[in-house]
Amino acid sequence: MDAKRIGMLVGRERSFPNALISEIHRRDSNASAEFANVDITRIDQAMPYSVVLDRISHEVTCYQPYLKFAAIRGAWVVNDPFWRIADDKFFNTALCAKLGVAVPRTALLPSKSYGPDTSAETLHNLAHPLSWQAMADSLGFPMYIKPHWGGGWRDVYRVESPEELMRVYDKTGTLTMIAQQAIHWTQYVRCIVIGRENVRPALWDPRLSHFDRYAKAAEQMEPLSPSLEARVIDQARAICRGLAYDMNTVEFAIADGVPYAIDMMNSAPDFDITSLGEEHFQWTVSQMASLLVELAHTARPEREVWGR
Repeated sequence: MDAKRIGMLVGRERSFPNALISEIHRRDSNASAEFANVDITRIDQAMPYSVVLDRISHEVTCYQPYLKFAAIRGAWVVNDPFWRIADDKFFNTALCAKLGVAVPRTALLPSKSYGPDTSAETLHNLAHPLSWQAMADSLGFPMYIKPHWGGGWRDVYRVESPEELMRVYDKTGTLTMIAQQAIHWTQYVRCIVIGRENVRPALWDPRLSHFDRYAKAAEQMEPLSPSLEARVIDQARAICRGLAYDMNTVEFAIADGVPYAIDMMNSAPDFDITSLGEEHFQWTVSQMASLLVELAHTARPEREVWGR
């Protein structure tokens, strides 16, 4: 029997994919894992991989049509490329609210600027003036302004007043932004989720430097109570089922015992050993190896080309 091939699309990272390849080879002689090789791709080509793990198409966008082609050809893609490209922070927050998960009060902002071919006539559907005061009354100050799509805390602003809100908004250019109520939390947890069902909650502190956020959070925060940990795990599962994400991290800010979903769109999260730490890293590698091997040996139903 030919070994099932698992291809990995990665960027600069090495600790996670290298450990994952080794773990897959250690546990299953009928599954081979490798860094995917993407050449000029014709639509009549066979897909060499049974599974493709996507860790970089959000930055290398020419991989995005390749991943959709892989799905058409019957490969499992983690994460589903159709959801991955369509999703955004405003939609995700609305989805969480629909699922019964607490979220900050959130508003979608029209872009400040538009392309050179856009005129006033093009924008006749936009209200003028925009209802800034009503939004401020609803969200209160301080609030956070952030892009509706993106990560790494890029272009995220904490604003304390109406005047600061307008100064920040004026420099956002063509980005589409959302505004969110600030949650005054006492605990913050990041859940690593693999296969939608396997959840590892970890105290995490976004205020610290990149390499200290996991390691030092436990020193500065109270551990989660068993009931709160169970609630966070259930909600992380519900979110990832709703998003059809098999690889994700979901962040919750805990205020007065209530977990608020803050960031639930991280479909290529940082899994480097230097940031996760040894225990979280080994758990993540093991769970991902189990998922990819299972998918490699599971035929994808023809009727479910666009998702599973």
